[in-house]
Amino acid sequence: MTPIQKVKQIILLIFGLSVAHLGVTFFIQANLGTDPFNVLVQGIFRSVPWPDALHWTHGRTHMMICFLIILTLLFIDKSYVRIGTIICMFLGGPIIDLFTAVLGNYINSSLSLTVRIFVLVAGCIILALGMTIVIKSEAGTGPNDLVAIVISDKTHKVFGIVRILTDCFFVAAGFLLGGTFGLGTIICAFLVGPVAQIFMPYSERFCKKILENH
Repeated sequence: MTPIQKVKQIILLIFGLSVAHLGVTFFIQANLGTDPFNVLVQGIFRSVPWPDALHWTHGRTHMMICFLIILTLLFIDKSYVRIGTIICMFLGGPIIDLFTAVLGNYINSSLSLTVRIFVLVAGCIILALGMTIVIKSEAGTGPNDLVAIVISDKTHKVFGIVRILTDCFFVAAGFLLGGTFGLGTIICAFLVGPVAQIFMPYSERFCKKILENH
């Protein structure tokens, strides 16, 4: 692979990561229960007594958990941890904070329930699309998405089903720690995996076209 193709891989990854976390922000702002992984993030963020001096945020908690997942994967199978995985770890949280600052006054719990449900479903689709672009960039996948990918690869089970099971685990653990849990969380847990599986071949062709276009 040429240096230009490697740069394109990273650009594709950052683009996909931004799209995915736009979807995550939609979940959070709709306030109907966020996506499964961020239920876990919220639970840890709310249950830990962070010192006020740290000015700790949801985004920083997201980054910390991703770092712990990477450390675990380094012991299980380090081949899954690539440069893109590190980029996802450092940029994921700040991207959520940025989108929240930009969209917070427009997308929030003051909207009607019908609009908030629409926003949440749109967030599921946006997250699924962004996630598949990140995966097919082949620069590395975000730590939270790697959990389902590694389990799927090691057990030889369909990714969509494994994604649903891992999302359910994130929801259960996050809810017990105080994360936001709602109808939207259930919709997300059972929608993102299957929708991502639909997007996967399209994202693969899109990324392949970009990488092969000199």
